[in-house]
Order: sequence, then structure tokens, then C-alpha cells
Amino acid sequence: MLVSAKEMLDKAKAGHYAVGQFNINNLEWTKSVLLVAEELKSPVILGVSEGAGKYMTGFGTVAAMVRAMDAELGITVPVALHLDHGTYEGCYKCIKAGFTSIMFDGSHYPIEENVAKTKELVQVAHAMGMSIEAEVGSIGGEEDGVVGMGECADPQECKSIADLGVDMLAAGIGNIHGKYPANWAGLSFETLDAIQKLTGEMPLVLHGGTGIPEDMIKKAISLGVAKINVNTECQLSFADATRKYIEAGKDLEGKGFDPRKLLAPGAEAIKATVKEKMELFGSVGKAN
Repeated sequence: MLVSAKEMLDKAKAGHYAVGQFNINNLEWTKSVLLVAEELKSPVILGVSEGAGKYMTGFGTVAAMVRAMDAELGITVPVALHLDHGTYEGCYKCIKAGFTSIMFDGSHYPIEENVAKTKELVQVAHAMGMSIEAEVGSIGGEEDGVVGMGECADPQECKSIADLGVDMLAAGIGNIHGKYPANWAGLSFETLDAIQKLTGEMPLVLHGGTGIPEDMIKKAISLGVAKINVNTECQLSFADATRKYIEAGKDLEGKGFDPRKLLAPGAEAIKATVKEKMELFGSVGKAN
């Protein structure tokens, strides 16, 4: 059931749990995430980066695949199809393609320009019944060629963006895309707490969910985080399971080279990762 992310995140914020955004890269990724969400009766957000959208031949292809798969699998839980770290131009492409939610990442602009572009996109998205996420501060690491240093967001700037009527807000609090280095200082809960106090009921978003210790995840949720993004961990699970399958020579047994068999262990590994995260985030059984 494709919907805007607004209602599911408002419920998550009020219920002190988080909805997982799991980035999709192909049919196997999408199918695995949807099946687990349905099994666990959990709302879910399918994230699509601009790079992944291009890889899958375009946002129109992605939207058509997700809508068809949602119907064919008989998915009954709320599912949002969401642009991840979108550019200004990318947001309009996803609005046209039929996504149900977008993220405009204006964090690399001066705050005045971030405010202006976000304000415009809020009006357009809401007129289409779509939810919209904005970002303040920098998420460390690299995402689609955009490199962030992981600077913590300014709480006052967060308030200025939240006041525009966005449905969710991503704020840099020391989080990083990809694997976390051994010398990572951890999340800045002082910053998160200050942002929460200024933005009130606004659902907050934690990017870079892979590798953050469970106690930090739970504390972040207690401080207003209602959406947590996971991408790298699913990629690592998929790669590990696929490597083991090939190294064991399974692809040389019978018709083990058939892509449906070759990709099956990776797909199952994604399912296990998604299930683990949904249980940690507390979204299991929260579909209604």
C-alpha cells in the first residue's frame, strides 16, 4: 500500500519507535524489503538515491516496479517510495515519476538558499499529497558523489527549516554514510536533544544507520528520531552471502548459475538484516 511517509512517521514519533528506510537497488532488494515488512506488519520506507535511480534506468521505472510489486505481492502495510538525498532537479523528477515522498538535501547550500528551495518544494510536494524531508548539517562520508565532513547541525537552523512545514528533518549529529571508522566519536546526543527541543513534534531522521551501536539507536529514538536509514548493511549482507555461495562452488552445481539461484542467498541475507533492524527500531506490528 503506497502512501506518503507523513502519517507513519507521526505515529512513530508519538509511539517512541522508528520506521526504517531501506534503500533499494534492484528487484531483489525491493522484493526482500517488502516481504519482510508484510511478514512483520511493519510500515516501511523504500529509499532510492539518484545514483540507484539512474542505475535502474530512471525514476519512472523504479516507481512502476514498486507499484506493480506492491500489488502483485498483496502488500497491506504502509509503504512510502522516497527519494534519498535528492537534488532540487531530482525532486521534481520524482514528483513527476509518482514517488510518494521526497528528500531535498539542501545542506550544502547557505542556509538562506536551503530555506528558499525547501519552502518551494514543501508547497509542491504537499499539493501532490507527498511527504518531504529536508536536511541541515552534514552527514559524514560520501553519497552519490557528495562528500560530507559530518559537521553537527545548528539547532536554530533546524528550527528555521522545520518551521517551513517539512514532514521530517535530517540533521547531522556526527553520523556517517558507509562504514564507521574505529576512531568514530559517536553521535552527539547534546545536539540531537537541542534540535528536538526546538522542533517539537517534528519526526527527526538518522542517516547512516549502519554500524551505530544498539544503545545509541535506542537513545536516538528516545530523543525524537522516528526514521532511520539503512543501506550499507544490506549491501554488506548481500555481498557476504553471495561470496560464500560462489566460493562454495554452488554456482557450478546443477543449474546453480541461474540468477534466480545465484542471487537467492543474498536476497535472504537482506531479509535477515531488514528483520533485525525492524525489531531494533520497534516498528514490528505497527502497520495499523
